[in-house]
Amino acid sequence: MGYFGSSFTSPGTGVNIEICDVTLRDGEQAPGVVFGMEEKIEIATKLDSIGVEMIEAGFPAVSSKEKAMVKKIANLGLNTKICCLSRAIFHDIDEALECDVDVVGLFMATSDLHLKYKYHRTFDEMLECALSTLEYAKEHGLIVRFAAEDATRTNPEVLKRFFKQGEDHGADYLSIADTVGALRPASCYDLVTEMKKVVNKPLCIHCHNDLGMAVANTITAAEAGAFQLHTTVNGIGERVGNTPLEELLVALRIQFGIDSYDLTKLMDLSKIVEYHSRFRLPKNKPIVGLNAFSHESGIHVAAVLEAPETYELFSPDLVGNKRRIVIGKHTGKKALQYVIAQLGYRPTRDELCQILDDVKRVCETKKSVSQDELEDIVRGVMYT
Repeated sequence: MGYFGSSFTSPGTGVNIEICDVTLRDGEQAPGVVFGMEEKIEIATKLDSIGVEMIEAGFPAVSSKEKAMVKKIANLGLNTKICCLSRAIFHDIDEALECDVDVVGLFMATSDLHLKYKYHRTFDEMLECALSTLEYAKEHGLIVRFAAEDATRTNPEVLKRFFKQGEDHGADYLSIADTVGALRPASCYDLVTEMKKVVNKPLCIHCHNDLGMAVANTITAAEAGAFQLHTTVNGIGERVGNTPLEELLVALRIQFGIDSYDLTKLMDLSKIVEYHSRFRLPKNKPIVGLNAFSHESGIHVAAVLEAPETYELFSPDLVGNKRRIVIGKHTGKKALQYVIAQLGYRPTRDELCQILDDVKRVCETKKSVSQDELEDIVRGVMYT
């Protein structure tokens, strides 16, 4: 069992984690993304069915409609804990209480940059507000995640003071936000290690992907002892997004043996979020992209047809995806024969060679051949 409910410790690795998915809040902050009530409910329900331990449902202070959505999700009766975001002001805590959430993510920016240009106040002035708000939330029965925004550009000694003060005032979680994706794995490991020297409450890691290292940093944080790992489905979020849920969960399964999540639903969840967010996935997106389990090269396909593990680290079935054999310029006879057989054709050896030649000629100007085009070529060779 984890600190607040279910979690999993991988045997022999010491990695003890839970997932907090923030798609419905940070994911929705991606430019142009707006989730409606039914869309949020569908995403939250699917996240719950996968086994995610906490869902950040929104930011009630944004609007009355947002507040109503958070309240609705908090009262769905899901197994997961429901969290909402809060600034360091009493009003936001009151909004959270009216939403019936389990957890409030109370945040304050701690870097000199944010203090100077966003708050126009000193660290001590802001800390006093944050601690008063923390105490108020605890007095009203909330679990509090005390978060340092822009933590990774904050003086480490200042950050230690922030977390230590938060712990002393009753915070249940202490959260490191890599707000602009400034970390690299080595610095991430060192940062988490240093913070754990001064606090005992569970640490959270919230990574953005500005340098393309969000997954690596999140996994590294877990290895260093961070407990709660933050994600969004498909990695959507501000700018280039956050740690992708699907990539993190599969990495945790493959690299650490953590099997407490139902990965077979990841593809379905990805498609749901892709549709509702209108953020189209690149074909080469790991785990859930169209090409994640697609093969064209003749040498590769011949091996995959014999033993898929030759060119697939894990089966597409693990994540609810499917294998695709693509007919293109690099296709060999075995792949072509396999695909044609799936369409119900049994060409002779000479016919197969002719079909392959015709396919390659087409592919000199096109990257791949569609099923209809392939069937036209097959019929043209076999029945003329």
